[in-house]
Amino acid sequence: MRKSTVVCALLLAGCNRHQSALAPFGLEARSTLTMTMVLVIGALVIALGVAAVYVLAVRAPEGRLDHAGGMRMVLWLGAIVPSVVLTALLVWALPAMRPLPETAQNLRIHVEGEQFWWRVRYQPQGQPPLISANEVRIPVGRTVVFELTATDVIHSFWIPGLAGKMDMIPGRTNRLVVKADKTGTYRGVCAEFCGLSHALMAFDVIAMEPASFDAWLAASREPPIRTQGRGAALFAASGCNACHSLTGGESIGPDLTRFGERSRLGAGILAPTVENTAAFIRDPHRSKPGARMPSYSAMPEADALAIARWLKEAGR
Repeated sequence: MRKSTVVCALLLAGCNRHQSALAPFGLEARSTLTMTMVLVIGALVIALGVAAVYVLAVRAPEGRLDHAGGMRMVLWLGAIVPSVVLTALLVWALPAMRPLPETAQNLRIHVEGEQFWWRVRYQPQGQPPLISANEVRIPVGRTVVFELTATDVIHSFWIPGLAGKMDMIPGRTNRLVVKADKTGTYRGVCAEFCGLSHALMAFDVIAMEPASFDAWLAASREPPIRTQGRGAALFAASGCNACHSLTGGESIGPDLTRFGERSRLGAGILAPTVENTAAFIRDPHRSKPGARMPSYSAMPEADALAIARWLKEAGR
């Protein structure tokens, strides 16, 4: 009883709705789930046919099944039925494997994988790009084209509930066309081993109503409120602005323009509290081994808290 309880608990621990191919919120993931179920049913039909051949051959009374009857049974249940089922599945599945159509008017989101975070650039048609990091927002009901690449090593972009995996290869841009059909906050991950913190490289996916997405996009183009004070001075004095942009420009590290709006810290691994932010500033490798951000272990905790508080309050 105790072992079965432990096994059930472990199995249930893997069930969720925000990062699961079994809980789709996009057309491609929904199509993939349907295809999986149909293929499983087809496999069961073939397996039952093979099992029937085995049972009839073993349990048939002596003399009841002659050579000709046995050959007919093998022909129908072992060859014709599986061939018909597999052909039908192939004919049905090939059109379902076509990617969604795209046009020049579709929203394009350029995502670049780095060790161990995500550089995000929204590129709406006829508008200047909007730079962000570690979070992706998409409008429901609209086709979105992800343009995927990498800076350092091969990563893999995967949002289980939205679409399939797509590799991110340095020097090459792959496209993934998706369309969300349900609002909500979901989770994406890196699905290719890329270093020490591969398992700690995630991001939030926020599917929004089109009007809400347009409003967010317009508001994000407005310059964020940047209050002056001790946190701002410490941020500049510590050299943080050498790697992080506060104005939506290109930078070495993650863009922090609207850091206060983000729901997670450190590419999806920590709650974005002031305390967690300060701890990450002083020792990022404790939370994310192998990260390229330098440690500021000599920085007084009070200074790190001041920077963190300023980022949370001003970056929204």
